[in-house]
Amino acid sequence: MTSCSRVALVTGGNKGIGFAITRDLCRKFSGDVVLTARDEARGRAAVQQLQAEGLSPRFHQLDIDDLQSIRALRDFLRKEYGGLNVFVLFRPITPIHLSCSLSPLKDADPTPFHIQAEVTMKTNFFGTRDVSTELLPLIKPQGRVVNVSSMLSISALKKCSPELQEKFRSDTITEEELVGLMNKFVEDTKKGVHAKEGWPNSAYGVTKIGVTVLSRIHARKLNEQRKGDKILLNACCPGWVRTDMAGPSATKSPEEGAETPVYLALLPPDAEGPHGQFVEEKQAKPW
Repeated sequence: MTSCSRVALVTGGNKGIGFAITRDLCRKFSGDVVLTARDEARGRAAVQQLQAEGLSPRFHQLDIDDLQSIRALRDFLRKEYGGLNVFVLFRPITPIHLSCSLSPLKDADPTPFHIQAEVTMKTNFFGTRDVSTELLPLIKPQGRVVNVSSMLSISALKKCSPELQEKFRSDTITEEELVGLMNKFVEDTKKGVHAKEGWPNSAYGVTKIGVTVLSRIHARKLNEQRKGDKILLNACCPGWVRTDMAGPSATKSPEEGAETPVYLALLPPDAEGPHGQFVEEKQAKPW
């Protein structure tokens, strides 16, 4: 175990918002900061860039689509630090973009919608779920967990049928029920019946509904199982940020996009909230 027992982890930290979050935590967090990236060369290059700025992040490879990779990171954190203090789960959208008027992203992608749904769901929701399953048990008392979601989760939710909205807003929905709904969306797109079944035409938006609802479920579980540990877990929207994904017309810089995730990551030890919320511009928003 290292001499510094406190550690913050940022997934997808090699560029864009994830890189800005990592930089800010290196400056403000009292402990080690571990930057992860799927591509080792790109991740190490990002670490070198921050080192050139006088900062000292560590690097560990992580592909959230690969359980072996997730478990290798889990074992590293357990061995080196005995757990995890701050966990910022940022996973950029897969290269398949959204063909939907909801989106401020790039121009519509010609990829068939059911392929968009399947690939985007695999990473954005199921990858998030897998890494959370393995790493949440490592969170130490007074730990902070930040799942970077999107404003499009709210927009997409409003375009769901009333029945789906009721399910996604439920305070008693289980993780298994949520997984069933995410799988149903993908299957409905394959059958060409997703609109008839009450889903919006937004693969990305539905996956981010999944991330936000998963965050609410995990926060509820922490209340039930580890209430005395004062762990705070939230989903958040960084805003519309100028990245490779969103393009140059977005309204925020990556540094501005990092502000709300870093705020949640560094909530003081005596903070009682927010917890289980969707946070935008440092304010909890109605779900």
